[in-house]
Amino acid sequence: AGKKEEAFGVPDLAEYAKSRPWWRKVFAPSSGSSAEKYNVATQLVIGGGTGWCTGFIFQKVGKLAATAVGGGFFLLQIANHTGYIKVDWKLVERDVNKAKQQLKFHSSGNKMSPEVKSRVDEVIIFLKKNVILTGGFAGGFLLGMAS
Repeated sequence: AGKKEEAFGVPDLAEYAKSRPWWRKVFAPSSGSSAEKYNVATQLVIGGGTGWCTGFIFQKVGKLAATAVGGGFFLLQIANHTGYIKVDWKLVERDVNKAKQQLKFHSSGNKMSPEVKSRVDEVIIFLKKNVILTGGFAGGFLLGMAS
């Protein structure tokens, strides 16, 4: 039996683990939830840190998007007022009403496609298994939005 192990070269797992980068150790795929892998403080720090970063970026991108949309609308109004463009408001109103009718039609059925339903179910299962991580993320997201 000893000759077979030498022939295949059995790796030393301790050395393999030491040589792996830290991010692979933290984000390694595992069958268990984060509640099983990490203590409460680690889950709160990871969730809070990622939540704060996401909230901060969301806030900055949101301001940029609002500025772009508002500025574009303002420029369109100026161009319309000065005569550079002519807006057919009756056509706009008709298209908006069509879009409203389609939204009412789709929302009245209240049925999700099987693909969307399976994804929603996966997210709900993840949130239930990782309540502390999710709570840390939510708190960090709110702090990120406020800063």
